[in-house]
Amino acid sequence: MLTKTDLFELLRANNIDFQIHDHDPLFTVEDSENFRGEIKGSHSKNLFLKNKKNNFFLFSCDEKAQVNLKQFSKSIGAKNLSFANEKYLENFLGIKPGSVSPFALLNDSENVVKFYLDEKLFKSSLINFHPLINTTTITVKTSEFINFIIENNKKIHIFSLNSYDIVDVL
Repeated sequence: MLTKTDLFELLRANNIDFQIHDHDPLFTVEDSENFRGEIKGSHSKNLFLKNKKNNFFLFSCDEKAQVNLKQFSKSIGAKNLSFANEKYLENFLGIKPGSVSPFALLNDSENVVKFYLDEKLFKSSLINFHPLINTTTITVKTSEFINFIIENNKKIHIFSLNSYDIVDVL
């Protein structure tokens, strides 16, 4: 499983510019707003979800987004979505609770987890995520993040919380 250091090396090897922001552990959006300090760019909340058929989903949305899980579930054709437990988080993404981030998809070698990205984040110029640990946040250009995820064989479903539709698949 990748570590924060491994991720930084991968990003550097791909000539991706990023800024590192170390801070106290952040477990919630409220923690992030209170303790992260001034960090430019869009901030996210990341929902690791599963349904009764053991299909797994990661939805990264704007930190202030209100997500209707029932409606999201219906929109993506995954009935009965709920939050996946810590066992699945560690098994598929190799991270601990509070550290959920799309960068953890790199640990999903079987591509079990389907990734959905909020259209609002997709349209932002800078984006912030934890680099596999919740004591650090990194800022990267959204376009570079998108390209990096795609180059690592991860499919991105761009999802609109305005219309509750998938607007693109990359």
